[in-house]
Amino acid sequence: MAPKNKAHKARPKKNNDNGSSNGSNPYAPPPPSADIHGAKELPAVLVEGYSLQLRGEQGFLGDQASQTAFRELLERWRRRVRKKGKPDPLGQQHSRDLAKGTLDAALRAGKATEATDVVHAAIEEFAESLAEVIDSFLRQPSWQGVERIVVGGGFPESDVGERAVLQAAAILQEMKVQVELARICHEPDDAGLLGWVHLTPPELLEHFDAILALDIGGTNVRCGIVKTRRKRAADLSRAKVLRREKWRHADDGPNRRELVARLAEMLEAQVRYCEKKGIRLAPFVGIGCPGLIRKDGSIARGAQNMPGDWTSEHFHLPTELAKKIPTIRGIPTMVLMHNDAVVQGLSELPFMRDLKRWAVLTIGTGMGNASYTNLEPPKKA
Repeated sequence: MAPKNKAHKARPKKNNDNGSSNGSNPYAPPPPSADIHGAKELPAVLVEGYSLQLRGEQGFLGDQASQTAFRELLERWRRRVRKKGKPDPLGQQHSRDLAKGTLDAALRAGKATEATDVVHAAIEEFAESLAEVIDSFLRQPSWQGVERIVVGGGFPESDVGERAVLQAAAILQEMKVQVELARICHEPDDAGLLGWVHLTPPELLEHFDAILALDIGGTNVRCGIVKTRRKRAADLSRAKVLRREKWRHADDGPNRRELVARLAEMLEAQVRYCEKKGIRLAPFVGIGCPGLIRKDGSIARGAQNMPGDWTSEHFHLPTELAKKIPTIRGIPTMVLMHNDAVVQGLSELPFMRDLKRWAVLTIGTGMGNASYTNLEPPKKA
């Protein structure tokens, strides 16, 4: 079992507090409890379940509805064209390496071509898989009663991804499955950071203006400063990503140690920015990453797309980052971790008040999922 997160007991080494320690803000957060990572009971909502894994005939159902799965379907349709002795309509690059813009351009072509045909065929097959996954999820206890599913991740941001989600919604309607599919309001690069305002201890939100957040995926890492803007909206619906850095780590192929070192560098750069701009940054870092997060902050399963073994009992990311950034503004840093789909879904919490049960699907390198129950009675939309 990984060690408990001891970030709150860390002491600054030399002058590595990355901020002011002149007593201008003497507030220090209470030490986190042992089970604060992966929290399911929040003030306004219950996380009924996440990282749900269902097996089908061809493995886990979620694997059939990821961006990786779509690229594999596309490649199969292209091979069928090549077997007929025709030139590949999308060129020589493997489907996994094709830019989203290339696929979107084929979809938007003014006339039917071999390229549009193969893209449409892949979309249709993918939409059927996505509808099957959603129908299977809705039959599970943690998803029963879900009225709306918000779809996030990088895939739906493309024209191809949006078409696939719309087609899946039409298929579900034909299947008489009563559920609404909706797009996440925020940009996917922001949503995985914004959700942390609903997971940060309330006492920190009261004393500071912004928090740091990391969104770690199988392809990209996003690190940003999130301003709570509580004075503009008490429900945190006006929270905003003030500054964000994105690193496509899949291109660099770092090992686990190198990835952690780069994460720390990204966070330190954001701390320096806040210090320079006079932003009251909370001594807090929220980490969203794939997998099932144990109460002690270790990962039980589901992080197979990450470099290295993230489920090892000798690896504990919150502790690793707390060692590298022991204090912020002279106050011991609290580092918390949760599932990335849960965090991305919580960015929608203020806009889900009109119903009781809702869920999120994130379609990226893999497919994440989470379901929620609002604790307050539904409000009129």
